Amino acid sequence: MTGSFFSSRWGLMLAMLGMAVGTGNIWRFPRIVATNGGGSFLIAWVVFLFLWSVPLIVAEFAIGKAFRTGPIGAFRRLLGERFAWMGAWIVWVVVAIGCYYAVVMGWTLRYLVASLFGELRGGTSEELWHSFAFSPLVVVFQAAAVAMAAGVVYFGVSGIERIARILMPALLVLVAILMVRAITLPGAWRGLEFLFTPQWSELGNYQVWLQALAQNAWDTGAGWGLVVSYAVYSRAREDTNLNSFILAFGNNSVSLAAGILVLCTVFSQRPDAATEIVGAGNEGLTFVWVPRLFEAMPAGTLFMVLFFLALVFAAWTSFVATFEVGARALLELGFDRKPAVVGFAVVVFALGVPSAVVESVFRNQDWVWSVALMVTGLFFAIAILRYGIRRFRLEFVDIDGQDLRVGTWWEWSIRLVVVWATIMVVWGLWQSRALPLFSREGLGNLAVQWGVTMALLAFANGWMMRRWRVG
Repeated sequence: MTGSFFSSRWGLMLAMLGMAVGTGNIWRFPRIVATNGGGSFLIAWVVFLFLWSVPLIVAEFAIGKAFRTGPIGAFRRLLGERFAWMGAWIVWVVVAIGCYYAVVMGWTLRYLVASLFGELRGGTSEELWHSFAFSPLVVVFQAAAVAMAAGVVYFGVSGIERIARILMPALLVLVAILMVRAITLPGAWRGLEFLFTPQWSELGNYQVWLQALAQNAWDTGAGWGLVVSYAVYSRAREDTNLNSFILAFGNNSVSLAAGILVLCTVFSQRPDAATEIVGAGNEGLTFVWVPRLFEAMPAGTLFMVLFFLALVFAAWTSFVATFEVGARALLELGFDRKPAVVGFAVVVFALGVPSAVVESVFRNQDWVWSVALMVTGLFFAIAILRYGIRRFRLEFVDIDGQDLRVGTWWEWSIRLVVVWATIMVVWGLWQSRALPLFSREGLGNLAVQWGVTMALLAFANGWMMRRWRVG
């Protein structure tokens, strides 16, 4: 089951970068950086790159390569069979996110089609959004997204590597073309100034730091179990420490390029409404304002198509990684890959339909499982601490064949992950304190979904261990 490997470091890193780079880089990052102090946010964002993303990516790379198993088996090896449910929790959180992420990818597919066939001309993007979003038609594009991801994972690591070798270079070229076009627009300097000029007083605002931490968790995929599932296929002599830094910096470079292309375009085309545009929410910025901005510039229709093509590629490669996490768990529970992928696709599609057609369900699932991501990072850190953080580093991280040694800095950063994750969970819950208990973002709603999931996984722990194939 683990006899297949990525053919080269290039193939591995393209797949890993495809896993990390998603819609969070291209549509979420520009909005978050613009609404949280611009250059001030970038400072906090870089700090948490070293204090959250890199430490967890190093840990996940080491776990996947050493144990050759996904999150469930990893927690079995680190903590013992009684704690395998913690790995299953990580798998479930990623799967739950994947169920509504299929909807998001479906949106990108619909807008790519609309841009290709001229449906977004004449300022009709808002009308299209209101007529399409959460309508039955979304289910068609959601199904297409699920089929596209399943079709790649169906062929295992070879399918993942083949698609990454095509889509990731294409995505990087598209982002580079769009960024160059954006910074050469008249008045684009306003966007660069807005993005890179720190407002030093904002560094005293705790919200900026919390948003920077949340963005790192979202746009690198650190702590999700995604890196573990891909590192299973890494070659024996792979330099995982160096790869971890390359992945983290490569991913955040794409985010920064996306921020430049969006904000330069906004400030060039509509400087009078820049604040309104960047504050319009992820969907409003991407599906309402971006088409209008591109339409207003020379050759804008072409660049609009390129933008939505890049967005589809980013969503697709990330969704493939989500699929692999679920598929690998089923493989290690004794199922064969091809029927496992088909069955998993049916489940992901069915569970995602409510998010496709009911906005309140989509918002609820986005909130419940986004907060849960902090718990997944916390679980990884706790597992390493229980195993023995120095022992873990010496046995799995700073080992022979690593050109880059992380040293004791990494040990302290993993300890701090426990602090950051706890703060983020408390913050996420605190924001909902005044809402009705069982409202869309109410604490009771979250507690029920988390509680039922954890109880079921803990109850199934023994069954999972009896079926386990690996480790």
